[in-house]
Parts: sequence; C-alpha cells; structure tokens
Amino acid sequence: MKQPDFSKGLLPAIIQDASTGTVLMLAYMNHESYDKTLQEGRLWFYSRSRNRLWLKGESSANYLYLKSIAVDCDADTLLIQASPAGPVCHTGSLTCFENSNQQAGFIGQLEQIIRQRAENPSESSYTSSLFKKGINKIAQKVGEEAVELVIEAKDQNENLFLAEAADLLFHYLILLRAKDFELNDVIRVLENRHKPG
Repeated sequence: MKQPDFSKGLLPAIIQDASTGTVLMLAYMNHESYDKTLQEGRLWFYSRSRNRLWLKGESSANYLYLKSIAVDCDADTLLIQASPAGPVCHTGSLTCFENSNQQAGFIGQLEQIIRQRAENPSESSYTSSLFKKGINKIAQKVGEEAVELVIEAKDQNENLFLAEAADLLFHYLILLRAKDFELNDVIRVLENRHKPG
C-alpha cells in the first residue's frame, strides 16, 4: 500500500461511508493519528483547534470503524472508507454536510419510491395499498414471500427462485419503512456485530 507523506504536515482525510459511498466528513491526520487508526481500527484525527489527537466518537461513542485507506497520487490526501456507529457530525446530523446517507444504487432508489408511496399514497399503487392495510398485513406478506422463496429454493428453477427472492426483498423493504427503518439500519447492526475486538 502506498504510504502517506507526513513530511508535508497535516494531511486532509476524506471520510466516506463504506456501505453507501456518501462523504461523511473531512478531518486531518498526522503520522501518530494515522498509526493509531491502523492499530485500533477506529479513526483517530489531529484537532487543529485543540492541538491534540482525538478519537472520533470519544465523547458520543459514535465511532468510525476503519474499512480501508487510499492515498492519492501526491501522497498528501487520504480517502478513508469507514463504518459509522451513529451520526457523524457533532450537530447530530448523519454527515457533516447535512446530506442524507442512503444506500447507493437501485436499492436506495427503491427505498425512496417506497417512502413516497407511504407518505403520498396513490389509489393505484400496490405499495400504498399495503401501507393502508397496516403492519399486520405487511408482516404477513413478508412471511408469505419467505415461504415461497423456501419452496423455490428446493426446486431447480433459477428464474422462479430469483423472482421470489426479489419479492421477499421488496416486501422486506416495505416492512422496514413501516417500522421507520431503512436497510442501512440493518447493515449497521450487522457491521456492529463484526467490529474488531
């Protein structure tokens, strides 16, 4: 791995959510904070205002867990992929840029559509109709789709298996929205189970 050049002084570190690709914050590292980050697996920075090292989350317990570090072409900027244990900004926002931190790609788009169907119901929308029927019906649909997936898993028709897997995932996302959660909340639980130490 290419090494950062700390002879240039403090290096900017761009922190990105490893799951979503969202930029969470910008901070600075010196050689000591970089080494502590590699040793502990939690992100350490150098505070220019306090003139000392600081562990991200030392007062809030909203730590950032290291996934990877990339060094730019001039070896004077770091791109760090991390898993946040909670809101990143001291204001309580998920990011320091007040942007959302949602799963990237199609799943993120699908979650937005599901949210819209919940908040702005349409008479012609199947998803809106499920929200109208309530949590018991939504949970029942997840159970039905899970059973159908298990049945197809025992057969050899790949197309039917994938179709049922898609149905289960879709209804699972609806259930998460009905409970005011997103897939990222589940991913965070899984990541917390696999934290170092």
